[in-house]
Amino acid sequence: MKLLNKKQINELLTKLDEIYPQTKCALNYQKPWQLLFAVILSAQCTDVRVNIITEKLFKKYPKIEDFCKITQEELENEIKSAGFYRNKAKAIKGSAEIIIKQFDGQLPNTMEDLLKLPGVARKTANVTLGECFGRAEGIAVDTHVKRLAGRIGLSKEKTPEAIEKDLMKIIPQNKWIDISHMLITHGRNICSARKPECEKCQIFDLCMKNL
Repeated sequence: MKLLNKKQINELLTKLDEIYPQTKCALNYQKPWQLLFAVILSAQCTDVRVNIITEKLFKKYPKIEDFCKITQEELENEIKSAGFYRNKAKAIKGSAEIIIKQFDGQLPNTMEDLLKLPGVARKTANVTLGECFGRAEGIAVDTHVKRLAGRIGLSKEKTPEAIEKDLMKIIPQNKWIDISHMLITHGRNICSARKPECEKCQIFDLCMKNL
């Protein structure tokens, strides 16, 4: 498979800006640590389901200290419908404890510090840094971004880490935050995993599936 050239990439970014001018994170939150927990919950789970869970969860436990006090079993019961609830509960409780003890209750705003938290890999850290702090230290590669990067012709790699490195080389840094949101939205709306609606796709003429 061929990859898009620099001119085609610039045209793609321009079109995505026109199609999705106000894309943003689909997860609901009011505090930075709430977004972190929501992203942890979103692994192998839809954003719609996560928002249903967190609406109740953050009302019941409005302070990050609350997540240090509740038991693992209590938290598991609250988030069970998100799937993989044992690992997610462990990650959320562990992250809450570290944020309280090491960062004075404030979510850290660097990649290095966020990666110290249990259950936090580069995707979660990138989403949190971009959304909460406006910091572009990388590109969040979720299942949608991974799928579209391969289909469109932005990367031949298979792992999120390798795809992120490819994207960071070809996408201007001032677009690192937006490109994830735009590709995620396009993946949900048009370029789905099972049945991409190519006939409706506004970037089909810049997709390697067509070229």
